[in-house]
Amino acid sequence: MSSSTAVPATDPIAEAVPLSLCAREPHVPADRLVAEMVPPPRFDSVRFATYIPDPNQPSQSEAVGVLEGFAAGLGGAAAPAKRSFFGFGKAKAKSPKAPAGPRGVYLDGGYGVGKTHLLASLWHATPAEPSLKAFGTFVELTNLVGALGFQQTVRTLSGHRLLCIDEFELDDPGDTVLVSSLLGKLVEAGVALAATSNTLPGKLGEGRFAAVDFLREIQGLSAHFRTLRIDGEDYRHRGLPEAPAPYSDEQVTRAAQATPGASLDDFPSLLKHLARVHPSRYGALTDDLAAVCLTDVQPVPDQSTALRLVVLADRLYDREVPVLASGLPFDRLFSEEMLNGGYRKKYFRAISRLTALARDAKGLVTP
Repeated sequence: MSSSTAVPATDPIAEAVPLSLCAREPHVPADRLVAEMVPPPRFDSVRFATYIPDPNQPSQSEAVGVLEGFAAGLGGAAAPAKRSFFGFGKAKAKSPKAPAGPRGVYLDGGYGVGKTHLLASLWHATPAEPSLKAFGTFVELTNLVGALGFQQTVRTLSGHRLLCIDEFELDDPGDTVLVSSLLGKLVEAGVALAATSNTLPGKLGEGRFAAVDFLREIQGLSAHFRTLRIDGEDYRHRGLPEAPAPYSDEQVTRAAQATPGASLDDFPSLLKHLARVHPSRYGALTDDLAAVCLTDVQPVPDQSTALRLVVLADRLYDREVPVLASGLPFDRLFSEEMLNGGYRKKYFRAISRLTALARDAKGLVTP
């Protein structure tokens, strides 16, 4: 009889070590902030032709037609800007005379009606080199001003044909005034503008109030914008099955171990880590991730934490990163008080986007 001791077979899945968001503290240089002002990966291939209007919402088809015409009207020659260290405008270039009519469009509508799809389609359809078009969220634009300074940002963007701003933050008065001043300088330089926005407290679902608020907050720029109302329901859930129920901790952990490039983090720990990383770096935080796996999802404890989570959800959605989770379902992340408060549209957008990403993650779990 052999006296040797049997060695148990090694489980390669059990030995795999997933990545961790909590271990990442990225540094984002200013030149990267400028270079990344293009539609994010989720919207890189969208076009007006790929937008599917709801047949019950004629405003959606009407918006496509207006935006196609707006893009075509931006086809005139533009003087090139002088170059800086970053390869972008250093001095204000002489711009062509602005055509008659509004130099901006504002897309007014609820979350999930395709405003970002249309905004990105406008960027793609505008007949200009990518270096003469800029696309970013309001947060990314304010981060750019913080990195370059106000005057340098004006010089950087003044040679552009078009600036698209997604999710204009009407609930941040200081930054709104800053960006309003920036847009005023850019309009003087002949830059065309396009924007979407969130709504002010208490205005969700109240018809055209979002447009009124937006035009008021950008002060003297109102005359430069044409408002396009886009009605409809959240396309992410239109005719689709409900999001999958949360999985067990074991299922999430094994899926993370079995998925190359996936991260695995405890949800409460991730929320604490987000407080140590500036939201402008959340995009870099998710670089090269194949999936985000979270255990022990719990209600978000306070509004500051909730708003940071909203930014992370936006960056994950932009980059099409699936999210697999255990614990509570995503529609229970935010308290009733939060969902009835001034930032409720942000929270509903985050729920909508995380739900879509949870649906994308179903294939990571083996039966």
